[in-house]
Amino acid sequence: MGMLHYDFMQRAFWAGGIIAVLASTLGVYLMLRRQALIADMLSHVSLAGVAAGTYLHINPSLAGFVVAILGAIAVEYVRRSYRTFSEVSVAIIMVCGLSTAVVLMSLIKGTSKSLSSYLFGSVVAVNTSDLRIMILVAAAGALFFFFLRRPLYQISFDEETAQTDGLPVKSISLLFSVMTGMIVSAAMPIVGVLLVSALVILPAAIAVRIAYSFNAAILIACAVGLAGVFSGLTASYRLNTPPGGTIALILLVFLVSGVLLQKAILRVYRNRVKHESSIRNYYT
Repeated sequence: MGMLHYDFMQRAFWAGGIIAVLASTLGVYLMLRRQALIADMLSHVSLAGVAAGTYLHINPSLAGFVVAILGAIAVEYVRRSYRTFSEVSVAIIMVCGLSTAVVLMSLIKGTSKSLSSYLFGSVVAVNTSDLRIMILVAAAGALFFFFLRRPLYQISFDEETAQTDGLPVKSISLLFSVMTGMIVSAAMPIVGVLLVSALVILPAAIAVRIAYSFNAAILIACAVGLAGVFSGLTASYRLNTPPGGTIALILLVFLVSGVLLQKAILRVYRNRVKHESSIRNYYT
């Protein structure tokens, strides 16, 4: 545990723990709403903000944070214009954000190293201001998911029924999109723009497959996210590899292992039931 003697590793673990819980919780809701690609889209939009901040010589993390929130709001309004083809809004905003980022990055000279830390994540890149942003996002996220957990649960399964029951579906969906943008942009320093969706979706993908209830899915997703981030940061420090890719690979191993274990348990259970049934049939 000698790595925790370094201030930058302490910040990385604090930031990673905060983001793991937030992103994993968000991922469960996104999967239930069939909006798993939104996290990936907003990460590309936030890259445009990072590039704009670097080009304009302002805080890239703060610029990415603001642009991600604006992108989340834009997605919600475009989604309402294409109700039948809601996934089109994700493609439109992603193209807009990615093309803007590419153009701005081509105009920036001599900053490829700083931008690569946002692309792939870096434990050194997590500074005090980034940690403060993450703490603020964590506080906002905790309040949001606590007070709106029941309306969000209902909207995630059936927006029309929720609207019939009198819930302000449009306002809650807009707030959810804004919160998604905040969490995605806050996760950039840890896992990077290109792999932030892995931290959001993979723990949720494991949880919804093995959980027996919604609350259990949230708890399992958070536990998997924390385990993936902490083990990924440790491996990244030991092996000198990018933290984003290391965390994503470990989460993928968790996912594959979980699926195989579940299938093995089901096979054993079915064989046991079949064996007991054959014994009963023999004696009757």
